[in-house]
Amino acid sequence: MKDIEKARRYLRNAGEMLRKNEVDEDGIYNNRKHVKIAGNRAYSGVLTALDAVLGNKTSDRKTLDWYEEELTNIDPKILPYFLTAYDVLYLAMGYDGNLIAAISKEGLDIAEKIINWAEQRTAA
Repeated sequence: MKDIEKARRYLRNAGEMLRKNEVDEDGIYNNRKHVKIAGNRAYSGVLTALDAVLGNKTSDRKTLDWYEEELTNIDPKILPYFLTAYDVLYLAMGYDGNLIAAISKEGLDIAEKIINWAEQRTAA
């Protein structure tokens, strides 16, 4: 449960970072740097929650393919959410700094779903 709390803290920090970033009337953030930081924090929360369920890899670094394979074996229904979190949180927000507020909101919602899923898995 400690890891789930840590994952939620990452997600809260991401949300706070985005709230500090002003949105214009067209739903566009004004600061790409804040979007990047928020995306990386939220994605770290997702990985932290998944690590609570999946445990440690025996060798090398964990890769996207490793997470994909492990999730497929445990619960294939969560896999599309993880892949979308990777696309939105890590690539669109964290790497590209996509300024569309609706995309960031959707990314944080998906992260919340994954963390809730991980919490249920670790409680069982």
